[in-house]
Amino acid sequence: MRSDEALMSDVARGDWAAFEQLVSRHQGSVWNVAFRLLGDAHQAEDIAQEAFLRILRAAPRYRPTASFRTYLYRIATRLCRDQRRRSSPSLCPDLDTQQGTTAAPEDLVADDQTRAAVRAALASLPVKQREAVILRYYESLRYDEISQVMGVSPKAIERLLTRGRAGLAKRLSKLVEG
Repeated sequence: MRSDEALMSDVARGDWAAFEQLVSRHQGSVWNVAFRLLGDAHQAEDIAQEAFLRILRAAPRYRPTASFRTYLYRIATRLCRDQRRRSSPSLCPDLDTQQGTTAAPEDLVADDQTRAAVRAALASLPVKQREAVILRYYESLRYDEISQVMGVSPKAIERLLTRGRAGLAKRLSKLVEG
């Protein structure tokens, strides 16, 4: 399997099959990040499409100074920030888009309540903390990758994640106690 960086080299030379491979590898992840940041499936679809259009247009200028995935997430999160500025912020809907259907109904209700609580707690975090938490815990990016995506130092990512985890714990503990 060819690396994303090698595929981008091929895309720069006009190889549409390489571009299609990149899209098929990463479209789900980009959509998930956009959905978690914006809370709207249609907006997430638009963001994912725009991110890949930008990748295509930038292919001749692409230099693999970071992993392709980091580069792609940086584009997607910036597009999400722009979208948030244009529209009013909303709570992130269901963060687990791949829910199974084999659980008992009472478990599904409890799961729905838990997801709703996490969704509300996550949505109440400041934007930068929410982005860092989503990229770390939902997309499994390393601190240095998140740093490159968000354009801040690894130390700043560490602080954002520390504050984000503390904020989530505080908000969720209130729900458990209340």
